[in-house]
Amino acid sequence: MMNGSTGRRQRGQGRVRAASAALCLFAGALTATAAGASPAAALTPPVALTADDLTTWQTNGIVWSMAATEGTVYAGGTFSTLRPPDAAAGTSEQPAVNFAAFDAATGAPTDCSLSFTLSSGTATVRALALSPDGETLYAGGQFGAVNGVGVSNIAAVDTATCTPRQDFKISVSATVRALDVTADTVYLAGDFNSVGGQTRNKFAAVTTGADLLPWTANADEVARAVQVTPDGQHVALGGDFFTVNGTTSHALAVVDATTGALTTSYPGFIPNTSTVQDLTTDATGLYTANEGTGGGVFDGRIAIDLDDYQQRWRDTCLGATQAVLVHSGVLYSGSHAHDCASMGGFADQPRKHLLAQSVDDPTLLPWFPDTNDGIGEPVGPRVMAQTDKGGRHYLWVGGEFTTVNGAGQQGLTRFADGPDTGAPWVPNVSLSTVAPGQIDVQWQTSFDTDDGELTYRIYKDGASTPVHTTTGYSLFWDRPQLKWTDTDVAVGETHSYRITASDGTNTSAKSPAQSATVAASTQGYPARVLSDGASLYWRYDEGTSTFAADTTGGLNSGFLRNAPAYQQTPAAIAGDSTAIGFDGTSEYAYSNRRHAQPTRFTVETWIKTTTTRGGKIIGFGNLSMQNSTRFDKHVYMSNEGRLVFGVYSGGRRTVTTTGSYNDGAWHHVVATQGPAGVALYVDGQLRAANLLYTSNENYPGYWRVGGDNLANWANRPTSNFFAGQIDETAVYPTALSASTVSAHYALRTGG
Repeated sequence: MMNGSTGRRQRGQGRVRAASAALCLFAGALTATAAGASPAAALTPPVALTADDLTTWQTNGIVWSMAATEGTVYAGGTFSTLRPPDAAAGTSEQPAVNFAAFDAATGAPTDCSLSFTLSSGTATVRALALSPDGETLYAGGQFGAVNGVGVSNIAAVDTATCTPRQDFKISVSATVRALDVTADTVYLAGDFNSVGGQTRNKFAAVTTGADLLPWTANADEVARAVQVTPDGQHVALGGDFFTVNGTTSHALAVVDATTGALTTSYPGFIPNTSTVQDLTTDATGLYTANEGTGGGVFDGRIAIDLDDYQQRWRDTCLGATQAVLVHSGVLYSGSHAHDCASMGGFADQPRKHLLAQSVDDPTLLPWFPDTNDGIGEPVGPRVMAQTDKGGRHYLWVGGEFTTVNGAGQQGLTRFADGPDTGAPWVPNVSLSTVAPGQIDVQWQTSFDTDDGELTYRIYKDGASTPVHTTTGYSLFWDRPQLKWTDTDVAVGETHSYRITASDGTNTSAKSPAQSATVAASTQGYPARVLSDGASLYWRYDEGTSTFAADTTGGLNSGFLRNAPAYQQTPAAIAGDSTAIGFDGTSEYAYSNRRHAQPTRFTVETWIKTTTTRGGKIIGFGNLSMQNSTRFDKHVYMSNEGRLVFGVYSGGRRTVTTTGSYNDGAWHHVVATQGPAGVALYVDGQLRAANLLYTSNENYPGYWRVGGDNLANWANRPTSNFFAGQIDETAVYPTALSASTVSAHYALRTGG
């Protein structure tokens, strides 16, 4: 294992090798049930740990290695002091030279103090592993003494007395990066080429008395992980290497535990640009943590069946994985994942550092505590360990980070199997009265860091008893819209609604009250948009929130980013609807759903602006949380106020209006593509078209409103982002006809 051991054979402690439990995730993004459905539980199985970080002492540097047993956690790395939780760097410090021991249940240091030093250069403890009986802690790294006792990059510590063992001394020529231990053997991995004066390239084995064993698994590049299988018959190897004992096997290999002979090689299994940083096992599987560099990288995790050493699954998230650990059928990992779109997760965005997956399925589970990148490389978490104490199970994380869940916390953090104290976010609510005689209550599902399925309760007119209860499944990047229609109303009545979200233990505050008056008749413009088949229709009637409600039955809602100006009046069409204002700098909206390429489509919206910097009004892009790297099917404004409609088909194909529309008035903009090519309409009239442009670029993406990348497009404006008001945005799966577009424009006055 990389960066240390958790004492996996120590009386059930350390890395728990629990048998895996199959997980059946919800098909699709959302499950909603009728009133009276079973409420959500505090944690969504199989997740068994909360995402609420517990108070923990801190280091002033990097934690590279950990081991844990019987309620004690050992941490090694490159640091010189400890300080209490919440203490700022440089305050309330006490010495701790590259090593410390902690009470797993309190997070406070114990009285076990060891100093790992080097006469010249920087000492570091890169690996910790416990003997199966927990009586000896083995440490590896780059150091020349422990408490002044001379050693050579490896040492053994008596855990009862917290003193170095004088009877365990052997020379290792360079850094030891990983250790694993059985009752009679200590396996080493690292940078070395000599152990005990004999050639051992990157991997070696010694007895628990420090005698070199004939076991030989020579590798050609750095070794980073070593893991004995549960049956004790094999040893899994991980690192940067391309050969083991002269046979091609890049980054991963399995060898005989007694001889080191290669038993399973993996040529071509892991890309040459990827390495294995950590290994762990449970009763049935071997799991890898991978880090890639350059193009075509593999940064994710692989699950391998121990019965045949073949792949069970692999995930392809981007953002190097540094540590893996199994608890109760869940693989927890430390990484800096930033793009999991290739496996149905979040698209490229700011990094996430702690993830969970079933050992049987790589789909991301709803467990999202987070750290920052921190110092050093920096990549955030570097190592994990676990143990029990006082009836609780604790997961400890060490690394380079300096914040945890948004608050200052350096080097160490910990989580437990309870209590769950974090409440879900307050729901964002929107009301619609497009249809007469009813009020549609729509809301954006909330987010809870350790629960995917939440229970929602709707309260009407200030009542203390909910009028409706339902459940929905959501993740931080996928917060689908839910909808409930109140028909127990009469025309002309005004009603208010508030909603709470609960994880079964913790309940959010009620959302701010939203009120609506029941309509007596159908509103002409929105009714026509819906009847003409819109698959997305955002009216921007919300208050301050991150939610753009979809008025169609498809619940194809949007996220509003960076707090645009809500409830702008007068709106584009007659009635009580409002518009939204974008600042032209960073504000925009994007669809919650990731869509397949639309081969024929219509985008429709209203704009009002006086900008001379142009900007994208609406378009399709492959990213949601940052500027897209693939983008077309868009309408943007040039600096002069002319409108451009562009698609990519072997090149950038555009049509452009002759007139300008940055005059401060509302304008109706519609762009279509289908078998008849592309057409751009403004204020009900065809302004530009090309019969030859019948295709566009094929990639999955998000509909974006208010801004996205425009690099290399014709008449590119100064700004990627649109400064002005936008209203009544709709997307259709067909190319609307000219007469339909004209009819929509004619309904602007409420006819």
